[in-house]
Amino acid sequence: MSAAVAAASTLGVQPMCEAIGVVRATFYRALHNVNAGPTNRVAERAASPRALSLPERKVVLDLLTSARFVDDAPRQVWAKLLDEDTYVGSVSTMYRILRAACGVRERRDQLRHPVYAKPELLATAPNQVWSWDITKLLGPAKWTYFYLYVILDIFSRYVVGWMVAHRESAALA
Repeated sequence: MSAAVAAASTLGVQPMCEAIGVVRATFYRALHNVNAGPTNRVAERAASPRALSLPERKVVLDLLTSARFVDDAPRQVWAKLLDEDTYVGSVSTMYRILRAACGVRERRDQLRHPVYAKPELLATAPNQVWSWDITKLLGPAKWTYFYLYVILDIFSRYVVGWMVAHRESAALA
């Protein structure tokens, strides 16, 4: 790269780039990267002067997890506090503080339903347990249907009874 820089200083950048077949932007980018030094450093981002201090963040977190606001979303907490002429931070700040404390989740207490066992039909001989079904069948014309009512024996899987009707109704079932 130093030879290219030396050639560019005597010939000029454009003729040197044409001679070696490199676009000028590529030359300048390589020159910048050489002058910048190693690029594997991670730049630390300076804290904003408007950022909340640790005690202020603790106040916001204590407020969000208090018994009064534990079931409310940060936007609702923010609105309720504004109604009381109190401002502790923006909604995004509240979410950021909750995210840092692993508190961003469904905040309402929700009932957990127990897992029920599915009913199981068991037949050890024919004609002990029957099941039924209604199937919609396409008719001869557009938008016309027939309804096939079927009764099955669970043990033998034979059709015990069936019927075709023009409509589905509880009386027919």
